[in-house]
Amino acid sequence: MESRAKLLGHPAHQMLIVFPLGLLATAVIFDVVFLASGMPEMSIVAYWLIAAGLIGALVAAPFGTIDWTNIPPGTRAKRIGAMHGVGNVIVSLLFLASWMLRPDPPAEPGALALVLSFAGAGLAMVTGWLGGELVDRLGVGVHEGANLDAPNSLLEPEVRPDTRRPVRAPR
Repeated sequence: MESRAKLLGHPAHQMLIVFPLGLLATAVIFDVVFLASGMPEMSIVAYWLIAAGLIGALVAAPFGTIDWTNIPPGTRAKRIGAMHGVGNVIVSLLFLASWMLRPDPPAEPGALALVLSFAGAGLAMVTGWLGGELVDRLGVGVHEGANLDAPNSLLEPEVRPDTRRPVRAPR
């Protein structure tokens, strides 16, 4: 199923999700470094990474929603997409709660703030796997003319399946 929301010929959601995932995961790493070192600067960085990650999630979510609404009802992809989307809303809420529980200035997060960010990271691994299942296994967001010899999406964005060249099996 080809994506409806594209940027330069590729699904916008798939391009944008790397930012919130990377920022939120890096925030958790800085929280761990803070716990190991006690350096308040690490907690400050984590605070701002969470803020940026939440903004990134707000930007990426509408594009995923657009793609999800175009998945045919009653399919496994629709169910997996719903779990992926709802799970990512929960991930965002966990990180938002963690961010809001951090003091101003965010020098030392409390235990609950850390637990929420770690729980958000754990759930993000599950929802990331579900997103991979959607794309890699179920073909959501994949161009219908995709193949190993497909032309550049910037040069020929409207390649249709009837123009595919045969794909050779790897040796």
